[in-house]
Parts: sequence; structure tokens; C-alpha cells
Amino acid sequence: MRRGLLLFISLFLIMSQAFGFELILPKEKKTLTTSNYAFFVGKAKSSESLSINDENIYIASNGAFAHSVKLKEGENRIVLRTAYGIQIYKFYKSTVEEQPIPTEEFEPAKGYVNHDNVPLRSTPVDAGLNRISHLFGGTHLVINGSKGSFYRVLLSNNKEAWIAKRDVTLTDESFYPADFVNMDSERFKNAIIQSITFSKKLPYTIEDNEKEIIFRVYNPELSLESVYNLNIPKPDKYAYTISLDDGQYTFKVRKLTDNLKEAVVVIDAGHGGSEKGAIGCLGDEEKDINLKIAQLVAENLKDKKINVVMTRDCDANVELYDRVNIAKESGADLFVSIHLNSIPDIPMNIHKNRGTSVYYFNNNSKDFAEKLKDSITSSANTRDDGVKTGSFAVIRPTEYIAVLVETAYMTNPMDSVLYTNDKWIKKAAKGISEGIIDYLRGK
Repeated sequence: MRRGLLLFISLFLIMSQAFGFELILPKEKKTLTTSNYAFFVGKAKSSESLSINDENIYIASNGAFAHSVKLKEGENRIVLRTAYGIQIYKFYKSTVEEQPIPTEEFEPAKGYVNHDNVPLRSTPVDAGLNRISHLFGGTHLVINGSKGSFYRVLLSNNKEAWIAKRDVTLTDESFYPADFVNMDSERFKNAIIQSITFSKKLPYTIEDNEKEIIFRVYNPELSLESVYNLNIPKPDKYAYTISLDDGQYTFKVRKLTDNLKEAVVVIDAGHGGSEKGAIGCLGDEEKDINLKIAQLVAENLKDKKINVVMTRDCDANVELYDRVNIAKESGADLFVSIHLNSIPDIPMNIHKNRGTSVYYFNNNSKDFAEKLKDSITSSANTRDDGVKTGSFAVIRPTEYIAVLVETAYMTNPMDSVLYTNDKWIKKAAKGISEGIIDYLRGK
């Protein structure tokens, strides 16, 4: 009898441990890292006492918790205490010291771009907001320096840029200055089209200013003062395209429709299939919540007779550039990519790292980002995490107005109470839908 009672108690304690506490991250007890912080995410009973390195950890009403620990150089011993005992984690932090890369100067050389859609950047960094145009394959360049994996491109007396070496072929061929052929301009009810033609492909940049877009084409082989400017006024809601055909650059700025039934809205449920996205405190996967919100948004918009295209409507893998191609081929006016956020390599703050943020890349999308952020935070009652710029592949194209929405933080225990609730998912979808409709109507 006594032995049976002891066995029952032992089984009860084991089951309590199994269901009372689960650590989602980190996966291993020993970790080699270059990160500045160790991130702990998991679930526990809300009534439990939990501490990490003797610091008491907040546990949300649904059991979610998250905490970060700053790492020092070398070995870091982190002690996690629960009602079931002590767990010890060891993080070994090593720092990779980056040596400054010098700029190599050399006499101007000739080269050409290997393929279409090659980023021309303002700095020699393969990331961030430094794209100033996307060049066409065969574009002739003058190269006068290099730094690391980038060539420096000479554009004019006061303008240089950078391009990845992998995207350029240097050549000893004799290049000749391009000849200017002609310039043309047409105005339509909903679009302005300007074209400029040369005898060969040249580099260009784009400046999206407050009242106009300036396309600048450079011909440095002719002269370092040889810069051709096309100044195109823009409406309040606009998108633009750049095409090249037999030396003719065509720049088109179009006004977006105010008619809901004419608009095309692409809804992009982030991640999917094997791409799980962020993992939440309770082990939930971002891709699933993104899809739930996206499906509801699509239903809401279709109820208003708006043309909706979804990049995925099930749990499937869709490549980033396939999502972009779907938007372009459907003639999208608006593109909304739906996600949930996670904590990067920064201190975890459950009060600050939470809520809704909206990202945009091109200036034509800023107003829409503001509209959506206000609409979602009002409907879903989330913290206002701001409107921000971000260089995400799906929102870089200029052919449509595009934003990426982070509805809440997967790795914030307070937000996890929201996004695991179906009522909140409906509210978030309602906020996105109403923001889209109001923007299209010009409200």
C-alpha cells in the first residue's frame, strides 16, 4: 500500500513537471554564440515562482514568459530556478573582431552589369536602406575603386555609388560614350510617362522627394557633368515603374484608384510550410497565426467587393520573390504582408518590446503604413510600436504601395495572451481591413 502510494506521488510529480513547465528556448544546455544576449522563452503555471540568475520572471496569465540575459566574453553560467528544481545553462560567447577594410583606389576601369535588378547602393554594405536604384543587365559602368566585396561606381563629379563585385564583369573592351537620342513626355488621366533614350544602357538613380520623383541618368564616359534629370510630379497615392527597351528608359508614375471595386489588394501571409517564422512562448508558430489573420482580412475585403489576391491560402512554402511576382502579375495597388514580431539581439523588455508596428521601404508607402498602424492598434488594442523603415524583399518594389505589418510580438508573454485568442485575431484582421478600405477611399 505504502509502495503504491509512493509510486502514485512520484508519477504525479513527474506529470506536474511535464505539464507545469516547458522551456521553448534555448534548445541546448550548452551553446556557443556570438550574440550579446541569451534568450529564454517558455511556459509555466502562472502561479509558479520562476527566476533566472535570481531575477524573478513575469509569467503571463496563459503561462507564457520570456527573458534575456546579457552575456559577457567567455563562459556564462545561467541558473534557472523553478518549483521543480534548478537547471543550469552555459553560454560560451566569442567575439569575431572585424578588421577595417581599406578602400582600394585605381584608375577608372570599364565594366557592365551581369543581369537585371542589380542593386546600386549608396554604401558598400549588402543590407539595409542603402539601395538607390536597381540596374538593368548590360548597363555600362565606370569603376574607380573597391572595398571588400564591392566596386565603387563613378557616376558624376559629385556622385559615386557601390555595386557588388559578383554582379559586375570588368572588361578591357573599348567603351564609347553613349549618345543622347531623344526625350519624350505624355500625360494621361491617371498617369504621367516620361522617356529618355540613349544609344546604350547607362546607370541611373531615383529620388522620391516631397512633391516629385527625380530620375537621374548618368553618362560618365562622356563627361562627369553629363547628368540627365527627369522631374515627374506625383499624386498623393502613387506607384511607379521603370523599364528599358532598346536604350529607351521609360518612367511611369501612376495614380492609384479611389474606386474600391477597381482596386487590387494582395494579402501576403508571411512564412508558411517549412518556414515557420518566429516561435512563441507557448511553442506556437508564426506562420499559422499569420494565415488566420490573412484569411479573415481577405474575407472582410471581399465582402466590400474588393479584388483580393492571396500569396498563400494554406500552409504552403512560397518563396519571397514568388510573392513579389504574384503582386506584380496581378496588377496590385496595395500589398500587405502580415507577420508577428520577435525579439532581436537586444535586451528583452516586456513593456517595450510589444505591440503593433508597420514597416515600409519606399516613400509612396509611408502614409499607408501610418493609416494601418493607427487602425490596427485601435481595433486590436495593442501597444503602438511605431511606423518604421525596413528593407524587406516583398515591400521594396515600386510598382505598388507595400507595407509589412507586425501585428504583435510572438516572444512577448503579454502579447501572447492576445494572439492566442481567436477574438483578438478577428480584431487584428478587422483593423487591417478597415485601414485598407479607409486608405483606398482617401479617408
